[in-house]
Amino acid sequence: MPIPHYDGYIFDLDGTLYLGEVALPGAVEVLASLRAAGRRVVFLSNNPTKTRAQYVVKLQGLGFQADLAEVVNSSYVLVQWLREHAPGATLFVCGEAPLIGELTAAGFPLSEQADAIAVVVASFDRTFTYHKLQVAFDAIRAGACLVATNPDRFCPVPGGGEPDAAAIIAAIEACTNTRCLVNVGKPSPLMARTVSALLQLPPARCLLVGDRLLTDIAMGAGAGMDTLLVLTGDSTRADLPDAPAQPTYIAATLHALL
Repeated sequence: MPIPHYDGYIFDLDGTLYLGEVALPGAVEVLASLRAAGRRVVFLSNNPTKTRAQYVVKLQGLGFQADLAEVVNSSYVLVQWLREHAPGATLFVCGEAPLIGELTAAGFPLSEQADAIAVVVASFDRTFTYHKLQVAFDAIRAGACLVATNPDRFCPVPGGGEPDAAAIIAAIEACTNTRCLVNVGKPSPLMARTVSALLQLPPARCLLVGDRLLTDIAMGAGAGMDTLLVLTGDSTRADLPDAPAQPTYIAATLHALL
């Protein structure tokens, strides 16, 4: 069916607007067309391996217009959650340098001493080691809670994917016999509320566009937004019967929005 116009558009990044270092077909043209029509745009990513500023640089380098105030990633949402629920908490982070930099810039101290750590952060971490697992194990057994940036099983890259935060979360949960207290990334309502605050639009006037049924589409549906599943990343039509939420629209590429 034809896709009607919306006042606000929320775009996932990896697998939706680009794959690796290449913009996906139609993506640059679609964004330019929406902006020319006066539509509001937000960029959304569960991937915390880049800061919001780095995402702006990447998007601009691929030909997209993008401003810092339009970008939300999971590390940004995690900082907001920690400020509200664990202000000043000492952290141990199973994550990469951009996430660690965002957390320390927000004023959160880091430690590897189990009795000093209040919160263990699990994230997409391609530098994950047994030492990190041991520190997380000791901290949680000493009373720390476990939180996470995103629930993704893998991050799509050209030719395949990389194990994502779900693998790190599972390793820590398995050895500590505990559960993650909060996961702030899609499909979390925490991320949905952050996006809504930026757009300042009712959910019914927004369209969430993404490539993952379990994160993008589930979050949009849970927030009362219409959704578009693009078949350029993770999910396929074969995944639809088992999905917790069905997309409003399905398209092979973003050209469907033109």
